[in-house]
Amino acid sequence: MVGVLLVTHNGLGDSFVDCVRHVLGEVPDNLKVLSVLAGDDPQQKMIEGRALIRQLDTGDGVLILADVFGATPSNVGRQLCHAEHVKGVAGVNLPMLLRVVCSPNKNLAELANIAIEGGRECIVQMEH
Repeated sequence: MVGVLLVTHNGLGDSFVDCVRHVLGEVPDNLKVLSVLAGDDPQQKMIEGRALIRQLDTGDGVLILADVFGATPSNVGRQLCHAEHVKGVAGVNLPMLLRVVCSPNKNLAELANIAIEGGRECIVQMEH
């Protein structure tokens, strides 16, 4: 099973995990969070991120989902993607995350595509 690492500002990742728990009734074991606060040292976050990747990678790889492309969390996530069997997608939203965690039998490349498609397809204008 592919591991999923949320790399986000402040408590956003933890909030996403709470939403996953609400929708699914539990948090999958293959989902972890790396929170990046304003004063955090990016190099220390890299060390923490590598440790989380080692925990999550059971042989199928790790998908990193970061929030805002170009911000510190995604920059940390992008650096973590240099590891073998790690892919990253920026712009995480709840529909994207739910599609990913509800697709446990997909490989890393398929899961990255599911994340991108889920993020795009679930952004719609609401009509009355």
